[in-house]
Amino acid sequence: MESETVVLELPASLYSDIVSLAAGEDLEPAEVIARLVEAARPKQQSGVTTRAFRRILERATDLGVAGLAEQHDHHLHGVYKQ
Repeated sequence: MESETVVLELPASLYSDIVSLAAGEDLEPAEVIARLVEAARPKQQSGVTTRAFRRILERATDLGVAGLAEQHDHHLHGVYKQ
């Protein structure tokens, strides 16, 4: 499988830091960059939880009611506020 080539433009000082890191770990600069990019990626949790949570957030609606969580019995069932 052939890899795609990507060109990154970096400030000279940053590239120098990457070269120093690579030399200290006996790696190529590209390997250090790949490792840093992978470490910066957000870690996904289990797909079911993440997907379900995203669906809830997509459907969430601001009802404009203050204290909805605290007074849910009143708002849902008409029970007197406490």
